[in-house]
Amino acid sequence: MSQWSGSQYKGPLENGWYQGFGKFYYPNGVVYEGNFDKGEFHGEGTLIYPNGGRYVAKWDKGKLIEGNYFFYDNLEYNDQTWEYCTIKDRAFYTEKLKGLRPDGLTLITNDIKGPKNIPEGTYDIGDGYYDPTKRSIYEYDGSFKRDLDHGEEQWIIEKCRYNAKKYEDDTHLDGGGDKIIREMVKLNQNPTLKQARESKAH
Repeated sequence: MSQWSGSQYKGPLENGWYQGFGKFYYPNGVVYEGNFDKGEFHGEGTLIYPNGGRYVAKWDKGKLIEGNYFFYDNLEYNDQTWEYCTIKDRAFYTEKLKGLRPDGLTLITNDIKGPKNIPEGTYDIGDGYYDPTKRSIYEYDGSFKRDLDHGEEQWIIEKCRYNAKKYEDDTHLDGGGDKIIREMVKLNQNPTLKQARESKAH
C-alpha cells in the first residue's frame, strides 16, 4: 500500500501488520504517531499536522473514541468551552497581540502582518483585489490579474474586506454604494440606454 499511495510506516511488524508503537507518514505531510493493532490505529495516538497543530486521541481498532485538537501555539480547542472568535470574545489573533482597534472601520485577517494595502473602493480577496467599477481583479501591485468569474461578485461583496472611499468631509461610502457606480458605468457604455435616459430627462 505504501508503495502506491506515497505513505510510509516506521515501526514494528507482526505477521505483516503494523503492530505496537509506530509512525505512519501520509503523503500530504500528516503524521500519525501512536499505537497500532493489526494495521489500525488503536489505543493512544496523535495526528500531527504540517502547520504544527496536533490531534491527541484515543482509538479503538481504527475508530476515533475521543480526542482534543491543539493549535501550533499549544492553544487547546474544546467545543464545550471554546470562546475564541465567538459572541463572547470576537477578538482575532492580531487583536489579542496588538489590542483592539477603535470603533469604526476594522479588519478581518489571519495574517499577523495585517492586510495588504488596496485602493479605495475595492475589495481584498486574499490574492489580489476586486475593483467593482471595472469588474476585474488585480494583483496587489495594480496589474491586471483576471476577469471576474460568473457568480463571484456577490460572494466578494458579502464576504471580503472593503476599503471604503473617503471624501473631504471624512465620510465613507460603504460597499453598497458601488452598485450605483456600476449602473452609471453600464449606462455610459450603452449608447441606447444613455439616449433613452437623456430623452426622458428632457
